[in-house]
Amino acid sequence: MECRDDLGSILPFLPLILRSSDVFWPPAVVEALKSLSKGPLHSNVNSGHLFALAIADLRNSLGFSSLYPSVSLGFSLFFDDLMSSDEADKWFGEVVPRLADLLLRLPALLETHYQNAGIFNGMVTGLRLLDSQQSGIVFLSQELIAALLVCALFCLFPSTNRGAKHLPPINFDNLFACLYEWDDTSQEDKIKCIVHYFEKVCSDMPMGNVSFERKVLPLENSPSNIFYPEADFWRKSHVSLCQLEVRTTGLIEDQSTEALEVDFANKYIGGGALSRGCVQEEIRFMINPELIISMLFLPSMADNEAIEIVGTERFSNYTGYASSFCFSGDYMDPKNIDKMGRRKTRIIAIDALCRPGNRQYKLEYLLRETNKAFCGFFYQTKVEQYQTLFKENRFLRAEPMNNISSEEYPDDYGEIGIVTGNWGCGAFGGDPEVKAVIQWLAASQALRPFILYHTFNLEVLQKLERVVQWILSHKWTVGELWNILVDYSTRRLKGETNVGLFNWLIPSLYNDDDNDPMVLDASRIT
Repeated sequence: MECRDDLGSILPFLPLILRSSDVFWPPAVVEALKSLSKGPLHSNVNSGHLFALAIADLRNSLGFSSLYPSVSLGFSLFFDDLMSSDEADKWFGEVVPRLADLLLRLPALLETHYQNAGIFNGMVTGLRLLDSQQSGIVFLSQELIAALLVCALFCLFPSTNRGAKHLPPINFDNLFACLYEWDDTSQEDKIKCIVHYFEKVCSDMPMGNVSFERKVLPLENSPSNIFYPEADFWRKSHVSLCQLEVRTTGLIEDQSTEALEVDFANKYIGGGALSRGCVQEEIRFMINPELIISMLFLPSMADNEAIEIVGTERFSNYTGYASSFCFSGDYMDPKNIDKMGRRKTRIIAIDALCRPGNRQYKLEYLLRETNKAFCGFFYQTKVEQYQTLFKENRFLRAEPMNNISSEEYPDDYGEIGIVTGNWGCGAFGGDPEVKAVIQWLAASQALRPFILYHTFNLEVLQKLERVVQWILSHKWTVGELWNILVDYSTRRLKGETNVGLFNWLIPSLYNDDDNDPMVLDASRIT
């Protein structure tokens, strides 16, 4: 098997054993999976209760501890009580045998993966632990992802040492335990999305690829990288602000324009997807379950990191949000495929400050949030093109640079904008007006051509479109808007103002007479 170093980093977190250069299931596991693959007449697994017992036997064969009783009760509750008899018959008669067969093929799928792993933009692509502060990319086939997700469903991944490596839990045990322990219908519907995914891949296995990239802004200057900018970088930037279109209806994942879709992430990617969480990030992980496998090998994000995932397929429709979340049937993903076999669905995970209160107005935290978004929005694989565009490395040295026209963008870059919304403004408690401006600054500095901003009808952002149009009409640069943001935040921190950013910036926008001229004290942008 090729790429032994890659395998060595991830092997402790896989339920397989290594012999010479090959990986295997232990013999007892092979026999149990073969029995399951032959169907319920042979395995006798025809209920949630017996399914949980079969999983317990597999875990025992791997030397793992027993599942908590609530986990087994959660399996029983879902498959015996909440699933219809017809659905259960199909699940145990058709789906579970195919899942077992997929697990039997996991060693061969991994072998093929490492044999085919190559180099992408100077980075190896084999499955491995993508450690913090190490930029890198992993390419996985959708079939291999499916097999790995079956391991998670069967709770077969080792859990020891994951915390020491800052990895989130990956097995689905807590997902089912929460179903039993909490009276929450959204938890049932999260599992319905997962079950639907397995039903679909078992009937028609997708054959595309998905890439997972850790993006890092080095904290120290490096001649080959764009490093973590300081405040002076933003203050001096001469880059023009990109177009920002406000959308009061629709969802980030439903837009048809090819763009980088923001995941309002937890620093542990996936957040509460495999427990009780059911807001923006967790919902995205349920309707695009291939995202879940990122939790296997991507440790938590530091302040100078982001995670970009390209190619995941959407399998489910849904309605609602949080406690009202509801699975609403199949989704046929219409996205086109790129030359590397990935769906043109680009998702960027960036984690905002959690419950920052007034400290979010401090310069160091404005810088943290802006750099976090910039790390996500920057096209990391195009560093060489950036270096060519920015003569004398002005960009790398955090010095002002000239405006770059869209004709000068790299060929496959110029049309890919950002689609986002109220990042870090729900449970995380960020200031929506400040966060909107921060994302606009970051996208503009990253030379993204546009932002589609979903306000989700948040009242405080009703004037966002008018503010944006006023600023664009005056042709402000990134540096000018950054200075305004810092000035406002400093005054807010000192208690010199308690109004929102937009009202402070352009007071006439909030007058009763919408025809009042929008006047801004020019001293604010000096």
